[in-house]
Parts: sequence; structure tokens; C-alpha cells
Amino acid sequence: MVVGAQATEVETVVIGSGPGGYVAAIRAAELGQKVTLIESGEIGGVCLNVGCIPSKALINVSHHYRDEMTEQPFGLHATGVSLDWAATQDWKQKKVVERLTGGVAMLLKKHHVDIVRGTASFNDNEQINVIEGDNHELFQFKNCIIATGSRPVQIPGFEFANRIVDSTGALSLPAVPKHLIVIGGGVIGSELGGLYLNLGAKVTIIEGLDHVLNGFDAELIKPVLDDFKAQGGEIYTSAKAKSAVQTDNGVAVTFEADGKEQTVTGDYLLVSVGRRPNTDELGLNNTNVKLDEHGLIQVDDRMATTAAHIYAIGDVTAGPALAHKASFQAKIAAAAISGDPQARDLHYSLPAVAYTNYELATTGETPESIKEKNLDAKAYKFPFAANGRALAMNAGTGFIRLISDNQSKALIGAQIVGPGASDLISELSLAIENGLTTEDISLTIHPHPTLGEAIMDAAELADGLPIHI
Repeated sequence: MVVGAQATEVETVVIGSGPGGYVAAIRAAELGQKVTLIESGEIGGVCLNVGCIPSKALINVSHHYRDEMTEQPFGLHATGVSLDWAATQDWKQKKVVERLTGGVAMLLKKHHVDIVRGTASFNDNEQINVIEGDNHELFQFKNCIIATGSRPVQIPGFEFANRIVDSTGALSLPAVPKHLIVIGGGVIGSELGGLYLNLGAKVTIIEGLDHVLNGFDAELIKPVLDDFKAQGGEIYTSAKAKSAVQTDNGVAVTFEADGKEQTVTGDYLLVSVGRRPNTDELGLNNTNVKLDEHGLIQVDDRMATTAAHIYAIGDVTAGPALAHKASFQAKIAAAAISGDPQARDLHYSLPAVAYTNYELATTGETPESIKEKNLDAKAYKFPFAANGRALAMNAGTGFIRLISDNQSKALIGAQIVGPGASDLISELSLAIENGLTTEDISLTIHPHPTLGEAIMDAAELADGLPIHI
């Protein structure tokens, strides 16, 4: 508590400027609120600066590089291909990251959002203290939205330093490593492992579970694993990392798998075993805001916490740590503060994507969930090998799977592995949220030749009237 300081009265405070925070600030301003945005780091948060966006930029580069370095079946041959890693990093930062973050800053300015730099903590239910260096400022707020995101989990003995890096460090390595070791085969570890594998590195993934890419089923991830291993990638599952020893030139990781202890040595070690919500230094103990046992903020379907005028969105709340979840919740919270009685989180499907070499996407129910919930539903699968556009792209690996209710024929779930999965999944999420049936989809004209036709073909299969399979 800062004694004797005069607090500035503000209407709505948003803490954090990531894909949750900046969206909340802009939407609240659009709805007539006077907004103050507090940010301790860079505008755009983890996602735009050191997460979603730069990782996808580098993954894109890696796909182009792999295509150029691999003999193609259609008679196109490239010679003298090389990678200027410094130029790649410069492009990623200046042409992608800085362009997007600069655009966000411009939008915040356009909507007259006041930006305050510093780290915020609550003094009580109505007041926060913002500290930057030796300076501090008090704010008395009417409403607050907490959007402070999350940070990588560190595990004892594998603290981030030098050649042991988190995802942020892995995106800014000074050179493409000869051998990258990854502890954690989730989405981030698999994406970044695949990125460096495409660029010519040897990659070893060590995963504690009995499978990688948790959240995607075995049939879905099989093409991803087959491709990873075909490139020489190594995956150890049901494995326990025991120690890491760094030298000036590398890091040696000792782990146990299949009852045997072994050591692998690489240039760098990426530790990617999950993320922790940034709630521990907010001073929430000075408020009526309640946390669960994982440090996540408890919210209702309006995103309101147990202190009614304080809201929380994104990675600090329960559920997957996804940027689009944060942005969706941001709009709900901003509308709820503005008094909209319709502002409720009532979504049924939350799409998730992994940007592995064969993209993975899922939304709504899965084959596992319909069994667990004892739903009267069935899955239907259409292969990209039967899609003209996919074959023309030399991308016939993978499939689209639709899950429909047996009685109503409503689409209740979908999964994709293969080309364009990250884009195609949006049509299926739209169908689920609007209660469309497989017949609604099959009777919608899809342009030819497109990858989207595979969705129509899968729907026709579910209707019992397949043309192309």
C-alpha cells in the first residue's frame, strides 16, 4: 500500500495488452468506456511479440526451406539453396512482429486508450498501484479487466539460462542448432521441434506422457509422427528428464525411458512443459478475487470474478491457454461492463490448432468425448487423397473427420489433419455453433477445386450419399 499518494480516478482499467487485453481495451472503448491500459512489457503481449506470431513466421520459412531442399515429384529442381538466418530473424522481427504490434498501438491510440507503462498490483478492490522503476502511480478504478496472461513453467534442475531456453529463447537462437533437445512434446514443443527439423537440425523430443501432442487423438497425430520420424526426428515417450549439464558449446540431458537411463547432447535444450498463470504477483490477496488451486482466477460466464466489478480473461482463467479464447472472452467482459445482458460465454466449440508439418485442428466433440459422454453420435472421415486440390498441391496426406448426432444429424465435432487445417476448422466451428446439420453443409456449394470441398464430401458421407469415396 502506498501511503499518502493521490490516486487518479479512472473508469475501466485493463491490465495486460496481449490478444485478450488489447481486444478488451478497444472493445470497451467502442462501447463508450474511458479505458486505461497497463502494460509492463511490449504492446501485444507474448502472442504478438514472442509467441504465436513469430513462431508461425519461422514455421512458414521452415516449410519453404524444406520444400527447396527436398526433391519434388513434379519436376521442379532447386540448386544453391541457402538460409541466411540473420536475415530470417530480421524479417520476422521487422516485417511481421513490429508491423503487427505497431498496428495494435495505432488502434489503441485511435480509440483514445490511455497506455500506462509499469507493473500493476492491487491495493484493494478499487485501487491498483503501478510501478515502473523508481516511479509509482495509483489508480482508483470503477471496473477492471485482468489479462496478464501466462509464462513458461520452469522445472527444478532445468532453469532457463544460457543453453536451456524457453519458447521465447527458442525463437531467437543465434543460429540454427545442429541438435535441439526438447523436453515436452505438447503443441509448442512439437511445433518448434518441427520448425528446426525442417531447417536441418537433429531434434530429440522427451515427453513424460505416453504420447505427444496431448489433446489430439492417436489417429489424428499419426501422419505428424510418421513425417517427424521420417526426417530423422527422435521421440521418447513415458520418459523422465533427470538432469541437464551445460558447457560452453552445448547441453547434456540425462533421462530415463523404458527403464533405461541415457544421455543425449545437443546445442540447446528447449523446456516446454506448460505455462503458469501470471496471477501470483498481482496482489489479489488484497481483494475479494478468488483463485483455484492452480492459481487461476475464478470467473462466471460474464468473465466476472468474485469481486463483481473485476473481470478476468485469457490464460489467467480455466481452460486452454489460447489467444483466440482470450480475445473472445475480452469482448464478453467489455460488453458485460457496458451493461449488455446478452454478454455471456455460451460457446460450445473452442477450436484448437497445432502448426506441425501436417497441421492439426479440432473443435467440439471428439471420438473420445462422445464415448465418455455416452453420446448417440458417429464419426465420418474423408481423406485428402481423394481431394483434387490437395493432390494438385502434392498434399494428399491427412483427412477431415466430422462427428454428427445420429438423431438430429447436427454437427457436434470435427478434426482435421492435413493441408489448410488451421483455416478449414473455422467453417466447422461456425457450423457447430449454429446447429447446422451435415445436410446443411453438403447442400452448401463449395467452389472447385478447393480443400474446402473435402468438408462437403465428408458431410455427404455422413448423409449416406458420398460421391468421391
